[in-house]
Amino acid sequence: MTFRSRVIAATVIAATLAVVLASLASFLTSRNALTHSVDESLLQAYQHSDENFGGTPSFLVLASGTISPVNTNTALVDATVKAYSKGQQKGYTFRTIEFNNQALRELIVGLPVGTVVASGNTDFSLPTTAADVFVVPFEGQITELRGLVRTLLFVSAGVLLMALSLGVILARAALHPLEDVTDDIEDIAETSDMSRRLIEGDIDELGRLRRTFNRLLGTVEDSQQLQRQLVLDASHELRTPLTSLRTNAQVLSRAQQLAPEDLEQLTNDMVAQVDELAALVGDLAELARGERSEGPVQEFRLDDAVEECVETARTYARIKNIIIEVDLETSKVVGRRDRLVRAISNLLTNAIKFTPAGSEIRVFSAAGVITVSDSGPGVAEEDVPFIFNRFWRSPLSRGLPGSGLGLSIVDQVVSELGGSVVVDRDPQLGGARFCITLATV
Repeated sequence: MTFRSRVIAATVIAATLAVVLASLASFLTSRNALTHSVDESLLQAYQHSDENFGGTPSFLVLASGTISPVNTNTALVDATVKAYSKGQQKGYTFRTIEFNNQALRELIVGLPVGTVVASGNTDFSLPTTAADVFVVPFEGQITELRGLVRTLLFVSAGVLLMALSLGVILARAALHPLEDVTDDIEDIAETSDMSRRLIEGDIDELGRLRRTFNRLLGTVEDSQQLQRQLVLDASHELRTPLTSLRTNAQVLSRAQQLAPEDLEQLTNDMVAQVDELAALVGDLAELARGERSEGPVQEFRLDDAVEECVETARTYARIKNIIIEVDLETSKVVGRRDRLVRAISNLLTNAIKFTPAGSEIRVFSAAGVITVSDSGPGVAEEDVPFIFNRFWRSPLSRGLPGSGLGLSIVDQVVSELGGSVVVDRDPQLGGARFCITLATV
């Protein structure tokens, strides 16, 4: 079933329920009003029976079965009337009966022993219990109710036909803007043109849908641009080590003509280039993975994560006789621990790379803040806006090994954790100082 059909069906069903309920309420109200009017006349006749109120026919049935007046049709005396006449039923009751194919409304009143009743021009006291029965024709009211039912059926049928017509018209009018939106989305899907935007229109549900889809298009467009840029940058960065490997491989084909020391140098160069390629591919995989990570989102101690990274970094720092000073205070954050460990390790690796041999690196952590300071040349002020860009490398670092992706990964991880990372110059060590700020728990 299409959405248009569901709208039409919902409109017709709602109209049907409304018409049925209104018709039923109208019928019940009319029936109750007519019945109440007749019952009131019967009750008034009983209360003024000595005055022959309204000329309402009545007859008296004694417990013995005697009927007064005697010309009363005995067919009117059934089990219910006999039960009241014998005192088995108390009070009074109204009921509708069929007699000679005519509807009658009947009031039956149970009379106790000693009740004074009128008979002709005299009154007498009942020696036994009895039933006083008042009867009026009810056929006219039944006919009116049947006519009302027919009228309500015709009106209901007309209203339902009108509801069906209006449902079709309203569904077409209401869904036309949605069809326009659907056509635009289908056109965008066919052309893959993510730069297009829908006309947002009014502040309503469709306008909200258009605005939401426009935001989605913007997100997809940004993602596509980042992917294209990543592919272009990666291809550019991969070209240099691959060219060097190709050249060295060609030279290696003449290994028998090379001196042993030249062959050793060539082999070492090729191993270094392969390591560079492996690091570059690993960093690209990390960036492409984005927020997907094997580590669960959990609460963990930030100082423990920093200490783990520092212990690993010290194994590399010893080669350059670099001392890593640590000042850690306990604080807790929520996130993926493996991702944050990768970001902190990248900062420490970067600090070791730029710190001169025999110098110092300082690491501080407290209240969700991590700072890594080195004794290197620092980051030039004009380079600060570009330091976290993918594949960007400062003039000082272009001669050093690296892919230019380490700080991009740091920025991505910190953004994923809802924090921020900035860089400035450490006033004591004189080198770069990276500061990560995260929300604590």
